[in-house]
Amino acid sequence: MNAPWKPGASGQRDPFHAFVCDDHSFDLLRVVAAEMGWAPEKVNKGGMRNAVQSLSITASPQILFIDMSESGDPLNDINSLAEVCEPGTVVIAAGQVNDVRLYRDLLASGIQDYLLKPFGADQLRDALAQAQAVFFAPRDAGPERPHMTTAVIGTRGGVGASSLATSLAWLLSDKRQRPTALLDLDVHFGTNALAMDLEPGRGLTDAIENPSRIDGLFIERAMVRASDTLAILSAEAPISQPLLTDGGAFYQLLEEFRAAFECSVIDLPRAMLIQHPHLMSDVNVTVVVTELTLAAARDSIRILSWLKTNAPQSRVLVVANRVHPGAPEISRKDFEQSIERKVDVLIPFDLKVASQAAKLGKTLAETAKGSKVGAACNTLLDAVLGAAEEAEADEGRATSSKKGDSLLGKISDLKSMIPSRRKGKASA
Repeated sequence: MNAPWKPGASGQRDPFHAFVCDDHSFDLLRVVAAEMGWAPEKVNKGGMRNAVQSLSITASPQILFIDMSESGDPLNDINSLAEVCEPGTVVIAAGQVNDVRLYRDLLASGIQDYLLKPFGADQLRDALAQAQAVFFAPRDAGPERPHMTTAVIGTRGGVGASSLATSLAWLLSDKRQRPTALLDLDVHFGTNALAMDLEPGRGLTDAIENPSRIDGLFIERAMVRASDTLAILSAEAPISQPLLTDGGAFYQLLEEFRAAFECSVIDLPRAMLIQHPHLMSDVNVTVVVTELTLAAARDSIRILSWLKTNAPQSRVLVVANRVHPGAPEISRKDFEQSIERKVDVLIPFDLKVASQAAKLGKTLAETAKGSKVGAACNTLLDAVLGAAEEAEADEGRATSSKKGDSLLGKISDLKSMIPSRRKGKASA
């Protein structure tokens, strides 16, 4: 069965496994398997349930024959099989239901062929030969696109960086149909999986504790699927259990993402810039999420300065999030003057949309369709894709950077922009 983040290599798989319900099919499959040079003992008694139990603890074969005669809900059982089947496995199903709608639904779910029982030896040989040809046929990967890695960094806690990271990943995977990985690096308090009503699993903590296990197969099994084109790797590590790492596991994960996905979105806590600066070495686009406040302006200046020095290859976008319709603490014009650049995207505050997203367990972008917030999220998507194209066009060119004015000078200028706040303090 074909998952969208299928690694390029198929690994060392058995060529064939079969799970059948009746003696006639069992005997016939053993004979035909031997003719094709496959081990007859790979033909097993038992149908779908036995197959799911077996494949949950062993590697999937190149070709899987599954008897669905005892299945009460074939489509639901196929979905259960897909959960334990490694990507790339070619599946042939057999059953006693002669229904063209079922046949079409099974093919749409990823099944290669469906044989009506009882089937003959020639029919079986043809189906297996075709499945073998499909497995070894060159994969049509479509137009080649360079992998895009986007880091989303909040200048302050609570500015909504995680909300925008999940929204961006959802838009890339759903609206643009790009296989996308979402990595939540807030190991103890991450909310990416929670925002999509998913259990985070142990994938990220396992990766940190055992970096040597990280490979294509680990990625397939450890990531939680949000949809056919979106997978999440996150954690809810116990707060009494610090996870010590030199960051090597994170770097290896990003390397595997490049092989298995078209896009990666990293929800990157700002403290990671201090602890693991190497994470930014291959980031194409950095989204700096801020609010229009004095504290956020100060930290925006510091983070933008750090990015200019330590990640010069990355295109930086500044997003002002949760902007209230009334007068913000600092006006957009003064904020832009203080950070010496434009705010690329402004996302308005909408309590109703945010509350609805939380209740439904959906991303902000998905819930906000048709609203101003939804339009702003789409603007963010277009800006990220445009910045990635510019970064790709500029790749290989020498970049030069000049030191700006001192941070303390910029921060001093900021304080003069909010006289009402200072006046209030004086009168108090």
